[in-house]
Amino acid sequence: MKFTIQREQFVQSVQHVSKAISSRTTIPILTGIKIDASEEGVTLTGSDSDISIECFIPKEDEENEYVEIEEEGSIVLQAKVFADIVKKLPENKIEVTVQDQFATTLKSGSSVFNLNGLDPEEYPRLPQIEEDSVFKLPTDLLKNIIRQTGFAVSTVETRPVLTGVHWKIEDGELICTSTDSHRLAMRKAKVETNTDDLEFSNVIIPGRSLGELSKILDDSEEWIDIIVTENQILFKAENILFFSRLLDGNYPATENMIPTTSKTGLKLDTKVLLQAIERSLLLSRDGKNNVVNLKTMDNGQIEITSVTPEVGKVTEDLQAIELTGEELRISFNGKNLIDALKVVDSSEIHVDFTGAMSPFVLKPVDHDYTLHLFSPVRTY
Repeated sequence: MKFTIQREQFVQSVQHVSKAISSRTTIPILTGIKIDASEEGVTLTGSDSDISIECFIPKEDEENEYVEIEEEGSIVLQAKVFADIVKKLPENKIEVTVQDQFATTLKSGSSVFNLNGLDPEEYPRLPQIEEDSVFKLPTDLLKNIIRQTGFAVSTVETRPVLTGVHWKIEDGELICTSTDSHRLAMRKAKVETNTDDLEFSNVIIPGRSLGELSKILDDSEEWIDIIVTENQILFKAENILFFSRLLDGNYPATENMIPTTSKTGLKLDTKVLLQAIERSLLLSRDGKNNVVNLKTMDNGQIEITSVTPEVGKVTEDLQAIELTGEELRISFNGKNLIDALKVVDSSEIHVDFTGAMSPFVLKPVDHDYTLHLFSPVRTY
C-alpha cells in the first residue's frame, strides 16, 4: 500500500476515529486504527466494539485534491502513537507506505517514522445495517438534542438502562428522555422519515456514545441519516459513519412521572435564577452538600438559602416575574438545577410545584419541546 495525503484532513479524521478507541479493550487489534486505501480515497476506522467510527477522505472534491493513491491496500496502526505522530509531522503532505510483514513508513518533509503495523484481516468488520427505516435530522438540531438530554443520564452502572438516553418516534416526532432517577430531561423534535409509518419505542443509546458523536459533528444544517436496528444505531453524516450498540432492557415509563397539575407556579428569568443558585452553592464543600432551599414570600419574592454547617449560610431574595398559587417551601439538589438551566434555550422559565415532597417541573417559556423534572430533597 502506498499513498500521499494532505496532513490536515488526515489529522482531523484520525482524531475523529480515535474517539471510539478504548485503552481498556481486551482485544489487541482494537487498540489500532485501520487504514484502507482504495481508488476512491482513504478510509479510517476506530472501534471498541461498543462504538465504531469510520471516516472517509475522498481522493478529491470540486476544489481540492486530498489523496494520491499509488497502491491500494490496508494496515492497522497503534492508535495512540500514530495519532501523536501524524499531529506533529512537519509538512503539509504525508506519505504512507506499507511493505512486507506490515512494516509501515510515514514520511513528511525530512521526518521518517518506521512503525510495526498489525494484520488488517484480524480487524472486525463493521456491522452491515439494512437501511429500511431511515429518519433524518439537521446536524445542529441533533447536537442540541444531545446537549439537552445527555447531561441527565446516570453515571452509576447499577441500572445500566439509565446510563443511556431513551429515544422513541411517534407520529413523526422524536422524543428523547434521560433520567438518573433524581432528575429527568426530555426533548422533542420533528423528524423526516423515508416511510410514513416509522415508529419505535424502546431504543436506548449509551450516553457516552452520544457524547462522542456530538464532539465529531460540525455545527451545520447538513442533514444526518439515522438508522435503527435491533441492537445498533447508525448515524450517517457526510464522510462519517458512527455506529453504536444499543443498551438492552426496558426503560422506565417516564411519562407517568410528570405531574399534570400545579399548586404553586413561578415564572423567573433563567439567568437570574441560574446565577443565584450558583452563588448559593459557593459555600458547598467539594460539591458534597448541594442542597438549596426555596421559599415563596410576599410580593412575588422568593428566598433561596443554602447552609453548610461548618462553613456558613447564604441567603438571597429574587423577584419572580410571576408567582401564583399556594405558599411553598422546598429543598432540592442545586447542582441538578444548574445543569438544566445551562441547557435551557429560553430567557424565561416556568417552574410548577405540586407540593414540598413531590417532583417539580421546569419548562422554557418560549417553546414546549423541552421539559425538566426534579425530585425534591428531604431535609429533615
